[in-house]
Amino acid sequence: MPKLKTHRGAYKRFRFTATGKIKRGHSHARHILTKKTPKRKRALDKDVYVHPTDEHRVRMMLPYGRK
Repeated sequence: MPKLKTHRGAYKRFRFTATGKIKRGHSHARHILTKKTPKRKRALDKDVYVHPTDEHRVRMMLPYGRK
């Protein structure tokens, strides 16, 4: 069997935790920050877990992450 290819866009955006969950960053945190409140900008800086409904899709794109 040939090796499976990793989706390079997904590889750059998602990380696996030691327990196998998938972490992601927030969008809207890179520019046009002057109109956003400091509280909102701090919240956007924190990583969150991928929603369970999207997890299967991300795992298909990253075949060699944690199971």
